[in-house]
Amino acid sequence: MTGFTRVPRRPLHRRLALVGAVAAGGLLLAGCGGSDGMEGTDHTSAKESAASEATASSAAGAFNDADVSFAQMMIPHHEQALEMAGLADDRASNARIKSLAGQIEKAQDPEIVTLKSWLKGWGKPEKAPSDEMPGMRHGASGKGDMGGMMSEEDMRKLEAAKGPAFDRAFASMMIDHHKGAIAMAKDEKKNGRNAKAKELADDVVKNQSTEVATLRTLLDRL
Repeated sequence: MTGFTRVPRRPLHRRLALVGAVAAGGLLLAGCGGSDGMEGTDHTSAKESAASEATASSAAGAFNDADVSFAQMMIPHHEQALEMAGLADDRASNARIKSLAGQIEKAQDPEIVTLKSWLKGWGKPEKAPSDEMPGMRHGASGKGDMGGMMSEEDMRKLEAAKGPAFDRAFASMMIDHHKGAIAMAKDEKKNGRNAKAKELADDVVKNQSTEVATLRTLLDRL
């Protein structure tokens, strides 16, 4: 057969050995690649989990019993202030009283949300048992020991008043109410541990002290 050069073939056992080696190498590479991918995924997941836990811990912050008590008592205290302020819309006759009531609503409603979020982050209930909250125990006068809290009778009188009578009652009651909040906030500043809670307490002292001064001036003119 002219013009044809025969190419020598490798022995069969050598060809089989070569194919086996290539296949084994491919499996090894595939195995390594898959392992790297899984390890990377696990590592990333662990990092994300740790970061999430760190964020939650930072949000809650270090706290003590004084912080918890401050939040638990300030929530119902603020809620009553909002109830009082809400009555001003259709009962007050003095424009400054109405404006101040709106200012109280704007400041204290967000603070209630913040206080509740802290208690949730600390793993504490929004309301403590009544025997742990002396301010919620009412005596013969109907008023509690929690500074400035109005009795049910006080609230009924305020709700029944209108015009100048409401203005005077609102100013007088809110002065007492604010003084109670200021006292609780000062106690938090002195005995609390949580930085954010102490910061909010400082805001309460400053803002409500200013409002007390304004209310006293208004009360003298009503």
